[in-house]
Amino acid sequence: MRQAYKDRILILDFGSQTTQLIARRAREAGVYCEIYPYTMDLSEIRKFAPKGIILSGGPSSVTEKDAPMSDTRLFDLGIPVLGICYGMQLMAYQLGGEVCSSETREYGRTCLDLLETSDLFASLDKEAGSSDSNPLMVWMSHGDRIERLPSGFEVIASSKNTPVAAIRNKEKKLYGVQFHPEVVHTPQGGVILRNFLFNICGCVPGWTVRAFIENTIRDIRETVGDKRVVCAMSGGVDSSVVAMLLHRAIGDRLTSIFIDNGLLRKDEAREVRSIFCDHFKLNLRYVDASEIFLERLTGVADPEAKRKIIGRTFIEVFEKEARRIGDVEFLAQGTLYPDVIESVSFKGPSATIKTHHNVGGLPDNMRLKLIEPLRELFKDEVRRVGRELGLPSSIIDRHPFPGPGLAIRILGPVTRKNLAILREADAIVTEELIKHDYYNRVWQGFAVLLPIRSVGVMGDERTYEHVVGLRIVESLDAMTADWSRIPYSILADISNRLINEVKGINRVVYDISSKPPSTIEWE
Repeated sequence: MRQAYKDRILILDFGSQTTQLIARRAREAGVYCEIYPYTMDLSEIRKFAPKGIILSGGPSSVTEKDAPMSDTRLFDLGIPVLGICYGMQLMAYQLGGEVCSSETREYGRTCLDLLETSDLFASLDKEAGSSDSNPLMVWMSHGDRIERLPSGFEVIASSKNTPVAAIRNKEKKLYGVQFHPEVVHTPQGGVILRNFLFNICGCVPGWTVRAFIENTIRDIRETVGDKRVVCAMSGGVDSSVVAMLLHRAIGDRLTSIFIDNGLLRKDEAREVRSIFCDHFKLNLRYVDASEIFLERLTGVADPEAKRKIIGRTFIEVFEKEARRIGDVEFLAQGTLYPDVIESVSFKGPSATIKTHHNVGGLPDNMRLKLIEPLRELFKDEVRRVGRELGLPSSIIDRHPFPGPGLAIRILGPVTRKNLAILREADAIVTEELIKHDYYNRVWQGFAVLLPIRSVGVMGDERTYEHVVGLRIVESLDAMTADWSRIPYSILADISNRLINEVKGINRVVYDISSKPPSTIEWE
């Protein structure tokens, strides 16, 4: 796909938590980019043919013995380079400068003073950084400083505690900033990044939703030819967009399989069938496998055991249905770019926090070739593609829902009774968020059925019933999340409806933990 975009940026990852934000800012500016680990071979860099290279930040210090280092020859390729935080220190260090630990570390907002006129800081609002009355606010996060510049470099910005806050080698187009332009806490960071992309690298915007759709449909047709494709449809935004792209490309040679595992949200199966069968006329097979899923989950309380049972059963049911179709050569999957980055990232394989439910675990003996139309997209880009394809807001803006469904929002064994309680509770949470115009302001909002009961009073009678937890979080990408400071009045409306309308609930609590250290889902 990258060949379709002439002007592209390469981001080398040194382990920063905000590396993906750099890529998203570039994409938002209309410039295609990809993230690779800092160990990327020079020959691969040449093959990628970037218009510019960005070195990310990272938690290491260049003064450490085993600090991550890039190939120094990349600075001699004649390609503009921007080093961010650790990336700037690395550039200075590898080109002969001196970096040492700073006596005063800087974390958080800092005022930046611009010392030289620079194309990197062109067009900043109100001459920010030119005087004390017009400071340029940036977000710092570093413990090292550049003590001596490499030959050919000059300082173009400083702060109170960081004399060398931005540098450049104008002749070689090498730039470095000690702050993070990619984060929202640097208000004009987007302008700075666009200056690098357009003024310094000379990129021409070409990354658009429409261009992506056109290129993807062409690639699907070239890859699939006259063969058939099968796709697992969940009703979520990712699988829905995959199905729509494939339907546009190959029509009825796509068969989407929707498996009702009995763990879905209220009316979800009916809505999916109505949208994709009745409206979009997709070739969709509906499989009601709820009995087998619920039977195998009987008495199972451990969350990891639940996930594995659901995953294995899903694969079994999907494989059986796919074999009935016959003559299928490709399996379509909704892999997103963050999944791809994680598999090749600086950090390497990570410990299993939760087993992710993914149809990619299908048995090898199916011998299906994998096709992943969304593997270059972030979640917000997937939603934009979905809108361009005409998907309704009820699909595009739907909150993320885990593959194992309501099973991992019931803490303890899954029973039909508990599912009925939670399904109604979850629907009420969604209805109230929509009613108060809050649904699209949060990343997720849902109910969790807790494995405890509490004493209550309804009328003149004592009750001893379930406790429901509310989990409402705000996030950009689910990598980090914060609990929503939702108005008490909305919480009160949700709580009142849950207790009054759902038989079996007499207490509601609100989860105010963030990710990390907590996860968004409880299981």
